[in-house]
Amino acid sequence: MRSAKYIDMCSGPVLRKMIVFTLPIMFSGLFQLLFNATDIIVVGKFAGDNALAAVGSNTALINLMTNLFIGLSIGVNVVAARYCGAKNVKELKKTVHTSMLISVISGVILMAVGLCFAEQMLRLMQTPDSIIGMAADYLRIYFCGMPFMMIYNFGNAILRAAGDTSRPMFFLIVAGVVNVLLDMFFVIVLNMSAAGVGLATSLSQGVSAVLIIRCLLKESDSSGLKLNPRELKIHKDKLLMIMKIGLPAGFQGTVFSLSNVVIQSSINLFGEAVIAGNSAAASIEGFVYMAMNSCYQSTLSFTSQNIGAGKFERINKILLCGLLCVMTVWAVLGLGVCMSLGRPLLSIYTSGEASIEAGLRRMVYVCGTYFLCGVMEVLVGSLRGMGYSITPMIVSLLGACGLRLVWLATVFQIEQYHTPDTVYLSYPVSWVITVAAHVVCFFICRHRLKKKMLRYQQA
Repeated sequence: MRSAKYIDMCSGPVLRKMIVFTLPIMFSGLFQLLFNATDIIVVGKFAGDNALAAVGSNTALINLMTNLFIGLSIGVNVVAARYCGAKNVKELKKTVHTSMLISVISGVILMAVGLCFAEQMLRLMQTPDSIIGMAADYLRIYFCGMPFMMIYNFGNAILRAAGDTSRPMFFLIVAGVVNVLLDMFFVIVLNMSAAGVGLATSLSQGVSAVLIIRCLLKESDSSGLKLNPRELKIHKDKLLMIMKIGLPAGFQGTVFSLSNVVIQSSINLFGEAVIAGNSAAASIEGFVYMAMNSCYQSTLSFTSQNIGAGKFERINKILLCGLLCVMTVWAVLGLGVCMSLGRPLLSIYTSGEASIEAGLRRMVYVCGTYFLCGVMEVLVGSLRGMGYSITPMIVSLLGACGLRLVWLATVFQIEQYHTPDTVYLSYPVSWVITVAAHVVCFFICRHRLKKKMLRYQQA
């Protein structure tokens, strides 16, 4: 299976290989954000505010519905990486075919839900009557592309587990360029408004799915990665392994989406300027988060492959290298770019001085301490790579999510602390506590895993 396309995660220098592995994931995430921003710019500039609102009103709902299934792809990554590290081609083949069939089933389920219940879900979110028709059309068309989205994400997880992050990045860039071109054609030339953006997104997702399937079809039989449509089958043991890791990760993402709605509702109390500044700062911070999340992805894959290869002694080094990478990303993007260039960056989103000041205030609290979030993510990656997914889910939900909700229900309600600053302070406070809890969990889980591996070797 080893070739120039794949990184050997189980031998040699860890840091250099992690950097090579991480960079394509990082660029993929950043490109995705840029393409998403293009969607918003095109529809807002050429289709008007109502069309922009129709597209924007769907974002939280789409994230809420897809997070659970995207979480399953994390399970695919861990299980596939384990078999790659163990060089167990037979079990890897079963994982590949189980995963790709799950991706299709997941996509069809999401598509059916979106087509049947689009308007009802939007009404539950109190979408204004003036845009609900346009928003429902966009959502239905968008969800027609869900099978393609799931195929790409699951296929990407398989290639990443084997050490290949470059080709998925290339596929994403191709699909992103197609998306931008179709956006302009459907919205500017054909005047399709929000529906045009939805159609462009679905078709571009189809492009990425075709590319990832073509890639897997052309893999060699000996690699264990080759996709054979006739062998598509759900192997029960592989499904259970994927769900054991993936469902907690997906559930965590879903609950985080819900908690963000509550946080946003608290910010909404302070008027349009604060809302605009908060939204602009959050968008900028999204680029930093996406880059830091790539360090989580690499820690996850490296840890899982080395556990599969029986190289327990490399776990600590992988974690330390992941932490070094995430701190470097935060120092360069978080401090070097966002904090230093906060005002000119925010001015791209808004020209209002009050909004810019509100955005800068958020960035001090959130972006200024974002390394804590990155450290938390890398620790979670290490724990999931070792096979522990429920533990980091519980810790993250209680710490990073539950604590913020308690903070808003208590401290934020005190009159002198009823300010946006108090809302923003909930982020670093929750991160500190959650990081401390994850560190304790890491040492406990590592000790348990070491004992388990020793018993296995002695058996």
